[in-house]
Amino acid sequence: MGRTVITPAARSMLEQVGLSPVALLDRHCGGDWGELEADDIAENELALLTGKRLLSSYVIPGSGKVWVITEADRSVTTILLPEDY
Repeated sequence: MGRTVITPAARSMLEQVGLSPVALLDRHCGGDWGELEADDIAENELALLTGKRLLSSYVIPGSGKVWVITEADRSVTTILLPEDY
C-alpha cells in the first residue's frame, strides 16, 4: 500500500476516540472497505485487478467518518477526513 500518511485532523479524531490508525489500515488492506455503497465496493474490487485507486470509509461513532485512500500507483495510502479531501 505504499507509504502511509495521515492528516492532522484525522489523527486528532482518532486520538480523541482512542482508535489506532493501524486498525483502519488493517481493515483497508484486508479488503474490508467499511461503509460504502454497492457501486463503490464494486469499483474497489475492480481496482484490485486493474490498478486503480482504492477507497474505504469508516464511521467513527460520535465523531464522523474517516477515509482511507490508496493511490492507483500504490505509492501512498492516506488516512483522512472527508473534509480534508
